[in-house]
Amino acid sequence: MTRSNEFDATFLQNKSWELQIPILKAALNEFNGEVFFEFSIPRMGKRVDTLLIIENVVFVIEFKVGERHFLRHNVEQVWDYALDLKNFHKTSHNVVLVPVLIATEAKKNYAEIQLTSHNDKLTLPVKIGSEGLLEVIQNALYFFSNERQINISEYINGGYMPTPTIIEAAVALYTTHSVENITRSDADAKNLTVTTSKISEIIESAKRNNNKIICFVTGVPGAGKTLVGLNVATSHLDNENGNASVYLSGNKPLVDILQEALARDKVQREREKGNKITKIAAKQAVKAFIQIVHHYRDEYLKNSDAPYDHVAIFDEAQRAWNKQQTIKFMKQKKGIHDFDYSEPEFLISCLDRHKNWAVIVCLVGSGQEINTGEAGISEWLDAIDKTFPDWKVYISPNLADSEYSAIDVIDKLNLLGRAYFDKDLHLAVSLRSFRAEMLSSFVKNLLDLNIEKAKDDFLQFSNRYPIVLTRDIIKAKKWLKEKARGSERYGIVVSSQALRLKPFAIDVKSPMNYVNWFLDDKDDVRSSFYMEDVVTEFHIQGLELDWSCVVWDGDLRYSKNEWQTYSFRGKKWQNINKIERKKYLINAYRVLLTRARQGMVIVVPEGSDNDHTRRKEYYDPTFNYLKDIGIPLI
Repeated sequence: MTRSNEFDATFLQNKSWELQIPILKAALNEFNGEVFFEFSIPRMGKRVDTLLIIENVVFVIEFKVGERHFLRHNVEQVWDYALDLKNFHKTSHNVVLVPVLIATEAKKNYAEIQLTSHNDKLTLPVKIGSEGLLEVIQNALYFFSNERQINISEYINGGYMPTPTIIEAAVALYTTHSVENITRSDADAKNLTVTTSKISEIIESAKRNNNKIICFVTGVPGAGKTLVGLNVATSHLDNENGNASVYLSGNKPLVDILQEALARDKVQREREKGNKITKIAAKQAVKAFIQIVHHYRDEYLKNSDAPYDHVAIFDEAQRAWNKQQTIKFMKQKKGIHDFDYSEPEFLISCLDRHKNWAVIVCLVGSGQEINTGEAGISEWLDAIDKTFPDWKVYISPNLADSEYSAIDVIDKLNLLGRAYFDKDLHLAVSLRSFRAEMLSSFVKNLLDLNIEKAKDDFLQFSNRYPIVLTRDIIKAKKWLKEKARGSERYGIVVSSQALRLKPFAIDVKSPMNYVNWFLDDKDDVRSSFYMEDVVTEFHIQGLELDWSCVVWDGDLRYSKNEWQTYSFRGKKWQNINKIERKKYLINAYRVLLTRARQGMVIVVPEGSDNDHTRRKEYYDPTFNYLKDIGIPLI
């Protein structure tokens, strides 16, 4: 990271510096160190007012000129800056960071240095008026007198390796059309940009040679498949060169939340420039490149023309409907009785209408089918094999793994010389959890009942990514609040089949607005922070929290040889016997257990033998299994 030269040299900024510099001069007379103004925090698109390095402490200072009060959002702002450095700036990982909020008109100082339970050398924010900085510096240098002296040149030039949430990434991409400042650039994560480049090459090749190409991108949960899709889509926001693209997902909550986040950001940015724009207008522009796949499908049921877009990116392509489910839907909901396609076959046929070229990008997750009628990826390949002989197929080699259930048709396409394998189309490293790349492996082994491998995985990351276990929802909520810092988002996630958590004030059937839950602030009772509403696997798939509470009901119960799966009907639990439905339920927990970026608490409630729907035997074996893996109790 280097010091920023992108100064906001406006009149108001210059007046702010005139007030800030005397405060700094008065406090720094007796110290040797270095001051950096407007220090860049690229992932957040922000700049810290002042970064101050003295001896063995880095002070992250934010001025609020003319402010008398220590407003919560201002405290969180400076804390977020320090957290961003601590998490993503390599040379900040092991140094002391002290966030300081200076409200210049405040009468009181809160200059005490306090650490948190994280023990990562990041203090609680210090809140002072214009005359408290000297005391803060003295207190910090005394408190951390045993820490190693900071090499300023080495510190400033440390690598910056951010991993944004998908919402942050979408906003940044839509605003700047660049992933340069928001994504990791270390060796482990380089295949994110490699994969994006590979897709761009395929698109250019198709356009140049008038080919029609479908490519399949695989990746572990949280590896950045959606980010790759959004990057491709935002690279082609207009039709100037005849290659406009559209990002499509069947995940309605994800699309709704991204559209709302982008529209809110657009409105705010335009207002800051003095321009008036309604959120409705902003959202219309967003919908041009990010859409719900079913809306896209329905449009081209009515319209026989070729789509406006030459490139279509289908996120979570494995969730497209099989032929039976699609025909049933078309007959019952659309009144179309002669429809004879699977959803993938029809979607490919839409792009096939182009006379010259087209590209379909299928982003594929493994083990994430959670809805009835979801086809997996083989339906796409079958359609290409049987109906679209002119389409070329580019495949991630990992698509041949058994978990994708597509081996036979891949072998057939390969024998026909139609399949081109490219390792750059696989994303192998989870970016969601920047603290625990092993999380997805851990969850897989946990759900596969491979206890020894799960134990080994957990030992490798538990010191960096805390997972704890409890039977007490109150303790879990307290743990979340203690762990989350700044504006880090936390909330409760449960299975959609978790119907017997009502005694704990968790009702999965209760109406809730997932847009408010994910995007609104701590003062909104509808937000995740209040922990009154919960989301299920359907709301949260493809999205993330910083910290999560997973409440585990009696729908999925541990037994030695296999998970016992249940659905609550009327007044009792009923066995789920269909293999497909059993898989959906296990995958629901796979989704829930891989949503947290920084850590999670798992709650397995105490059963009650006075309630035949919540007997102890429904919960105790699961709790003991998780405890035996090594997850510590709180």
